[in-house]
Amino acid sequence: MRVVLAEDLYLLRSGLERLLQAHGFDVIAAVDNAADLLMALVGEKPDVAVVDVRLPPTFTDEGLKAALEARRQVPGLPVLVLSQYVEQIYARELLADGSGGVGYLLKDRVFDSAQFAEALRRVAAGGTAMDPEVISKLLARNAGDSELGGLSPREREVLELMAEGRSNAAIAQRMVITERAVAKHTSSIFVKLGLQPSDDDNRRVLAVLAYLGR
Repeated sequence: MRVVLAEDLYLLRSGLERLLQAHGFDVIAAVDNAADLLMALVGEKPDVAVVDVRLPPTFTDEGLKAALEARRQVPGLPVLVLSQYVEQIYARELLADGSGGVGYLLKDRVFDSAQFAEALRRVAAGGTAMDPEVISKLLARNAGDSELGGLSPREREVLELMAEGRSNAAIAQRMVITERAVAKHTSSIFVKLGLQPSDDDNRRVLAVLAYLGR
């Protein structure tokens, strides 16, 4: 699986590159600035990109802007953001188009290389990998919306776990309920959010995240 990596800190970039290679990824470009990132994403069209939000020269939002521009030029390009902070505006922009795999993980909460690799594969396959803290902030931001406010506490919990990319079986295990109960909660969530149910888990989660990112 071909990966483009963007991280300005040399030691972290080098460490991520070695980690990805150890898990079977082919890092075709490892860059430290937004201009090179955009060039690599559009030119190489990787299977997935790992992007730091803040890149030189201003260390504000160059990384994400480059990723968003690349997604405009290469629709559906999977992007996994690695950030030190929960930056809601960036998460909303990334989720807004609802196409292609997306992820937003916090650097200091990525402790397991195998889990990180699995999250990256999930994003590459069109799914999602969202840090629980990011999802909680997005949910809190939209708590006043009539549709979201109509969700029960159980449904909100299911939604958060769905956004993390968990399957119905994993959600059931986490919540200690049956898969049938999870399916009922999921159907209710779609009805309340005005979203069409789908058998495609990735598309389903992306649709919900696109709603949260509005």
